[in-house]
Amino acid sequence: QVQLVESGGGLVQAGGSLRLSCADSGRTFGTFNMGWFRRPPGKEREFVAGISWGGSNTYYADSVKGRFTISRGNANNTVYLQMNRLKPEDTAVYYCNARTTLNWGTSGGYWGQGTQVTVAS
Repeated sequence: QVQLVESGGGLVQAGGSLRLSCADSGRTFGTFNMGWFRRPPGKEREFVAGISWGGSNTYYADSVKGRFTISRGNANNTVYLQMNRLKPEDTAVYYCNARTTLNWGTSGGYWGQGTQVTVAS
């Protein structure tokens, strides 16, 4: 059973940083590819970043390359998203996702409940 719980969201000024965490209480975390997605206000959910099950491969949306970093700690069943140089357009509900494929479509796999990130201008 995969149970994902996100934390670390909040309100930050433009140019600031936040780190999101996603913990999985299940026993199979190390076998899943992990991703972060977001849903901006009034828009569809979109891919942000992904990391392969072993951590050797990472993937990013063009809009966050160079600013966001995804990482994982398989020893503590947690995936992180370090977000730097935040912009108002990064405002969204951020979701953690676990999946068995490296196809970063916006559906499928297991989802957390989401955490709100608000970037003030």
